[in-house]
Amino acid sequence: DLAFAAKHAGVIQMADILPARRARGPNEPGGIKFGHFADMVQGDRKYPHDPARAALEVVGAGTMLFDQIWLGSYMSGGVGFTQYATAAYTDNILDDYTYYGMDYIKDKYKVDWRNPSAKDRLKPTQDLVNELATEVTLNAMEQCEQFPTLMEDHFGGSQRAGVIAAASGLTCGIATANSNAGLNGWYMSMLAHKEGWSRLGFFGYDLQDQCGSANSLSIRPDEGCVG
Repeated sequence: DLAFAAKHAGVIQMADILPARRARGPNEPGGIKFGHFADMVQGDRKYPHDPARAALEVVGAGTMLFDQIWLGSYMSGGVGFTQYATAAYTDNILDDYTYYGMDYIKDKYKVDWRNPSAKDRLKPTQDLVNELATEVTLNAMEQCEQFPTLMEDHFGGSQRAGVIAAASGLTCGIATANSNAGLNGWYMSMLAHKEGWSRLGFFGYDLQDQCGSANSLSIRPDEGCVG
C-alpha cells in the first residue's frame, strides 16, 4: 500500500472537490472533511477519557496536513507555514494551555471532562464563551511574559495567536459539547489577545480573526453545520 501510494498518488481519491474559488485540482488534501479527518486520527478511540488529548492529536495532525503540506507547500510554495504549524505539535505548550482550561471548567463548573456526559455540559452562551476564552488567553499571555524561553519558541505573533486561540477553542468546545462555541472561543481569544498586546500575527491574523466572531454566529455556518 505504501509503495503504491508513493508511486501512484494521483490515482488515490483522498478528498472531495473543493469550492472552485479555492481548488487547483479535484483531489487535494484540503478537500478532506474535518469530521472525516478527526475520525482518521482515532484520538477518541485511543483516549476515551481524555477528550483534550484526543483533540490535541487532531490539532497536531491537522496543522501538519492542512497547514504545512497543503497551504504551506502546495498552495503558497513554502513561505513559512512550517514555523507556524509546528508550534501546535511540538513541545507541550499547547497542551499546558489546554489543560489549564480543563482544570478551570472542572474547578468552577464541576465539568467532569474526563468522562464526557451530556449531564454536566454547560449551556453554550456568549457570556460563557467570553469567560472561558478570556481566562485561558490571559493565562497563556501571562506565561509568555513570565518565561522568556517560551517567547523564544513561539517567536512569531501567528504562533502565539494560533496556539492560544486553539486552547481557548478547545476549552469552550469541550465544556459545552458545541463545536460552534469552540469556534467562537477561538475568535474571542483573538480579540482579547489583540486588546492586550495590540497586534496578533504577521498579516493574516489581523484580518480574518477579527471578523470571525460575527461570521461564526451568522446563518452561514449553520447552513453547513460548520463548527
